[in-house]
Formats: sequence, structure tokens, C-alpha cells
Amino acid sequence: MIRFRPVLFLTTTALFALGACSKPASEDGDKAGASSTETAPDTASTPVAYASLKGDAAAGEAAFAQCKVCHSLEESKTMIGPNLHKIIDRPAGSVPGYVYSAALKSSGIVWSEDKVFAYLEKPQALVPGTKMSFAGYPDPQKRADLIAWLKANGGS
Repeated sequence: MIRFRPVLFLTTTALFALGACSKPASEDGDKAGASSTETAPDTASTPVAYASLKGDAAAGEAAFAQCKVCHSLEESKTMIGPNLHKIIDRPAGSVPGYVYSAALKSSGIVWSEDKVFAYLEKPQALVPGTKMSFAGYPDPQKRADLIAWLKANGGS
């Protein structure tokens, strides 16, 4: 029984490696497998993407449910994360009494709607070293909805 485990491990590893390395390609030489990644919009670096969306505050309330585990919209209420009261146009790292990461505090960011939109996509990408552990919302509409909800409920 002990002899079969290494064989099974090697076989599983070999199959995984083969599957991870294979890329579909068409027979006539075009880049069929590459087209899907080349056409994906990069919304984090394209503020126009946010400007083209209309946020729905009601839908944003549902998105904020995940945020409110760590954040409040009450000015004097600091939780695991800083409060988000008047977050729009506020300098990053400026809530009194909250201990920010050095990365965020020294980022020089002012939380415009565009910056919040980019940050919510992938916080670690916009501010490497931030202590916010949230992975992000890849859906641009969900981010626009959340910003609309923040603005309607004390975030601006």
C-alpha cells in the first residue's frame, strides 16, 4: 500500500502539469487560444470604463453587505477597517485613530470615484502592501453600483 502512494502522486502531478501547460491552438496557425485574453478590458487602468457605467444604489447595497463586516459609514465608528464616511474626495490614510499600512498612508491617493472603482477591483494591485485583505470585485458594474450606494449613504 505504501508503494502505490508515490506512484499515484507522480501520476497526479504529471497529469496536472500536462493540463496546466497545454494551450488550445487552431490547426491553421492563428492564435485562437490568445484572443480571449487579448480582448479583455483592463478596467483598473481605464477610468473611462467607470464613467461609462451608471451605478444602481439599490444593487450597491447588496455589494456593501460584504464591506460592512469591516467598514462603517458612521463618521465616528472605526472597525477592522476605517470608516467610509465621506470617502469620496478624502485623502487615503486620513481617518484619525485608524492605523493604516505604510503603503496606503504614503500612496498619495485621493479617493475619487475613479480611484475607488480601481481599488475595489483589486486592492493589492492598486496599493501593493495594503493591509486590506479583500480580493476585489472583478465585475465593473458591481463596483459602480457600490460607489452609487456609498454616495447615497454618506460616502460623499
